[in-house]
Formats: sequence, structure tokens, C-alpha cells
Amino acid sequence: MAALEALLFDVDGTLADTEKDGHRIAFNMAFKDEGLDWEWSEALYGELLAVTGGKERIKYYLEKFNTSFEKPANFDEFVKGLHASKTNFYTLLMAEGKIPLRPGVERLINEAREAGMRIAIVTTTTPENVTALLSNTLGGESIKWFEVIAAGDIVPAKKPAPDIYDWALAQMNLKPEQAIAFEDSRNGILSSKGANLKTIITINGYTAEDDFSEAELVLDQMGEPDQPFQVLSGDANGQTYLDLALVKHIHQS
Repeated sequence: MAALEALLFDVDGTLADTEKDGHRIAFNMAFKDEGLDWEWSEALYGELLAVTGGKERIKYYLEKFNTSFEKPANFDEFVKGLHASKTNFYTLLMAEGKIPLRPGVERLINEAREAGMRIAIVTTTTPENVTALLSNTLGGESIKWFEVIAAGDIVPAKKPAPDIYDWALAQMNLKPEQAIAFEDSRNGILSSKGANLKTIITINGYTAEDDFSEAELVLDQMGEPDQPFQVLSGDANGQTYLDLALVKHIHQS
């Protein structure tokens, strides 16, 4: 078994609960700003999460839930502009410090850095969203901690396709057996497993019922020494929070 060299982190739902109180709110702000009467409720947004990528999510909404909307002639540009507006609103929300990192995330990242472990971001969200989250939670310099930021439209096929993970591994000159992925959703694990990566899942409110049968470990959160995680599937080796030692154990098991 190859030694573990890198930790590959998804962002939305994994590093922070950004979907319900971040992206959803920003979408609604963009719709209102554009003069649209669209309103994505928490329940509706849960259904829209079946599709990854913000622009793709807008199109899915119009195809499945708002079929009466008359699409403009320059539809792709309309969607692109709407999504850009949403990204601006999301960045403003992040700057207000509304969404913290999930329990255990900052501790694990710092532990990995101290141990000389390579770390990367592998996500379908935009690079601007990644920067906004990291700079407003870990500080302005934190973006430099990550060797690769695989984000947004860097590959045409988004999760659940494995392409974004394949791209990140290629950029880092790593084989799948030298890394481990951290995900929170069905689309995420389909992507990471499609790239032949062992995967640790931390569920959230939108993904608690997803099928994670392929995961090496499924937790409700990464946990802290005084805030133990709940093991939903897999063997946590008797530990109560996710640290680098447990990550290495899961990778080698």
C-alpha cells in the first residue's frame, strides 16, 4: 500500500455548511436583483442539489420546476450573468462571516500542514467562492496552503464525473492510492470513487439520506476532542474525532 501524501477536500457541505444559508440565499438575492420572482426554498434547493454547478443548477430549475419561464434569446449569457451576480452576493455573505467552517475542519487542515502533508481543493464551486470561504475563515493567506485549487469550469464534466479529481491528481503528479478524498454528497463520492480514491464522508442536512455504501468511513462531522463525531458507517478505530492519525489508518485499511 502506497503511503498517504495528500488530502483532497471538497468545499460546499464538506468544509462548511454553505448550501442552505450561503449559496441558496445568494441565488435568491441575485434573482431579486435581476427582477425575477423566483424563490428557492430550503426544500426546493435540496432537490436542485441533484445537479452540481451553479449555472447548471439554474438551467435544471427552469427545465424541471419553472417550465413557464420564457427564456431570452441569449439564454446562456443570461444564465452566466445571473450566476456571476450570485457569486458576488455569496462573496458578500462570506465577508460578513455568516458561515463558519464545520467542526474539526480547521484543526485537521492545520495538523496536515504541520505534518508536511499536501492538501488540495477539489470542487465544482467557482474559484471566487473558494477564495471567499477560505479567506474569511482561515485568513487571507490560506489559499496558498493548497497546492491545487481544482474548481469551477476547469473541466467540462462536473461531479459526479471523476474528471475534476483526475485533473487534480494529474496536476499533483499523484496516483489515486497516494491520496484520500473528503466529501459530503452522493455526487461527490461518485466523483471521488470514479477516480479510484478512498473517501471519507461527513454528511450534512441535505445529504444525510444519500447512499454512501462505497465510502471507507461515514461521519456526521469531523468532530473535536470535546465534540465527538457519530460514526454512521465504517470503523473509526475507537477514536472520537477525525485527526491525521485516523485519516492515515482509514487510508491504509
